[in-house]
Amino acid sequence: MAIAGPSGVDDAIAAGLDLDGTPLPEPMLALYNEVMALENARARSGVKKSMRNRIVRTGAKHFDQATLDARLQQAGWEGLKEKEVAFFYG
Repeated sequence: MAIAGPSGVDDAIAAGLDLDGTPLPEPMLALYNEVMALENARARSGVKKSMRNRIVRTGAKHFDQATLDARLQQAGWEGLKEKEVAFFYG
């Protein structure tokens, strides 16, 4: 199973398969689905805040700290917060 792109893992989970093709254990799928259903029902505070959170969470995997901080600011958001730096780059 080739997994790529933002929905790749979601597609694998929906198929109930791990990346190597083995079935995911039912208790794991059940807990994941329960938590995701709760998350899907949670009220959101704003699109811009959610966008920034996603950018920080994913961008930290692809950019060094200085680059991500600068790119956030260039886009109009505040730079990285101390707790984000500690969590993603500490």
